[in-house]
Amino acid sequence: MSAVLKPKAHFIVCDGNEAAARAVTLAQVDMVAVYPITPQSSLVEYLAKFVAEGKLDAEIVDVEGEHSVLSVLHGACLAGARTYTATCGPGLAFMFEPYLRTPGMRMPLVMTIVTRDTLTPQSVWGGQQDAMSVREVGWLQIHCETVQEVLDTTIMAYKIAEHHDVMLPVNVCHDGNYLSFGATRVELPDQAEVAAFLGKRDVNWHAALDPDRPMAIDPLTGGSGGPGPALFVRYRKGQCAGMQNSLKIIEDVHAEWGRRFGRYHAPLVESYRMDDAEYAIVTIGSMTGAAKDAVDEARDRGERVGLVKVKTFRPFPVHATAQALANVKAVSVVDRSVSFGWNCGPLYQDVIAALQFAPLRPPAMSFIGGLAGADITTAHFGQVIERTAAMVKGVAPGGTVWINEND
Repeated sequence: MSAVLKPKAHFIVCDGNEAAARAVTLAQVDMVAVYPITPQSSLVEYLAKFVAEGKLDAEIVDVEGEHSVLSVLHGACLAGARTYTATCGPGLAFMFEPYLRTPGMRMPLVMTIVTRDTLTPQSVWGGQQDAMSVREVGWLQIHCETVQEVLDTTIMAYKIAEHHDVMLPVNVCHDGNYLSFGATRVELPDQAEVAAFLGKRDVNWHAALDPDRPMAIDPLTGGSGGPGPALFVRYRKGQCAGMQNSLKIIEDVHAEWGRRFGRYHAPLVESYRMDDAEYAIVTIGSMTGAAKDAVDEARDRGERVGLVKVKTFRPFPVHATAQALANVKAVSVVDRSVSFGWNCGPLYQDVIAALQFAPLRPPAMSFIGGLAGADITTAHFGQVIERTAAMVKGVAPGGTVWINEND
């Protein structure tokens, strides 16, 4: 009897937007609602093309704006459909009301944010301000480093969102310009293998609309005369529990993906050359490639520097981050967005909070770069490494450093 051979890998060259659209097609969603906006536009154009070509058997709804995009998907999701959309920047701001409602109703919707700096001043270029501005709304938020990671993570997002211990929406974020339009070779998994990975979908979840099982959705809670604030608290507590449950589910789903497809992605944080690192830099998203090159160059000079990439940003992997940075004497965090309230980067805020659980509690410094599509080069990261090394030698952390300010 001849051995059964696994089908050969199928490779294509595509950018991040096409990779996301192909992932949605492989996940065989039921409904897509779209409204184009730079730099997301080509993503939804690819989806429309795949539907027209018969590659994706989904209802595609082209509505009048992003508020309607998510409102349409609410109805579909509550009826048991697997749903998808994508947006960025002002489009994300326009859909904020239904966006805010989505996690509270525990809808396992998947949406790509093709990250873009927000208005104003006017910018249509990449940055992560849009995604960071909604980090506390209750969506899971996962950031990708490469085009391959965009494809793989978008598929995995459905298995994470639809897990009954989670039942929350997921934002898969990839950097505008750098990943949205950056083309590279990508391995496409087999459709049947993706179906086996995702498994049979249980549409009889807790709030599925069913004429034989009538229920009220999103009832009025709190205040006087209603069910009272205790019910509201119950909803909020359950939502927070789902967020924390997702940390393990994200790890489990990534491990299963690796076993099935042979591609392993760090689920929460990735440690790069951290085994004997004396100090470290922390990154998020596509900037990580240049940062790894800078770390390699510093290592060639004999410097004991490592890197930690945060992939899962919400819920923030506090203990995984603290463990990854447990043995370093100084940390620098590079953000592609700002926290206006603290004059630093939002990732930096979370990292210094997580460092309270690290045994050495090292000094940390905030760097902000890559705003409005600016490049963060290996040379820039070399300067970050230099400043971090100085902290190990006793130089106090300075104020926030604005990369690209004089470029």
